[in-house]
Amino acid sequence: MDHHHEGVLAVRPVRVPMGAQWLHGDLESPPEPKGLVVFAHGSGSSRHSPRNRSVAWVLQQHGFATLLIDLLTEEEEVVDERTGDLRFDIHMLAGRLVAIAEWLRRQPDMAGVPIGLFGASTGGGAALVAAAAQPDEIAAVVSRGGRPDLAGTALPHVMAPTLLIVGGRDTPVIEMNRDAMARMRGEVALEIVPGATHLFEESGALERVAALAANWFERYLVRADVTHAAAERWHED
Repeated sequence: MDHHHEGVLAVRPVRVPMGAQWLHGDLESPPEPKGLVVFAHGSGSSRHSPRNRSVAWVLQQHGFATLLIDLLTEEEEVVDERTGDLRFDIHMLAGRLVAIAEWLRRQPDMAGVPIGLFGASTGGGAALVAAAAQPDEIAAVVSRGGRPDLAGTALPHVMAPTLLIVGGRDTPVIEMNRDAMARMRGEVALEIVPGATHLFEESGALERVAALAANWFERYLVRADVTHAAAERWHED
């Protein structure tokens, strides 16, 4: 819903170069965003995911810019639809998130805006690997029904404060998240949404996810909270 007032969102399609191909995304931003949240969707999903879009809308109301972007090129999506191989290649997907963060750093309107990641399902694992690879770039991570176990040896290297959100009825994933927490050294919290299953399709479940994510990013993804190292680096740029 577009309210015509000074807080109106600027919406623009973006293309991030990936070799000879492109990753297509939608960047939505209030005039002076507190931070920017990049969405890493789960296997077989895309930037059009209605669940991620509804969470993004809530984050926008809290003053954050959001980038919903496909992590596969159009050619790769054709291959993946046939084989399903690429959607589980966590390190490849994490590499895409790293490249997207680096590309965002070069956009004049996003320079100096702290970046957070919101990962769903396998995208949760990819987000954690990307955060481990870029401790100065990624300021916070939220994982929804995520598979942090897929981040493997990267887990102890995640320094970004991380919120793991899991449905109360998603029993195997709760255990995977508990095990992952035990291997993480940075700040990490687990929130279990009562009665919710893996996709958070139950009434009110996704709204709870969005509220938890907004609170986490409010805490950790504001300019004042950027790490000293990142602040130093921006100063040098």
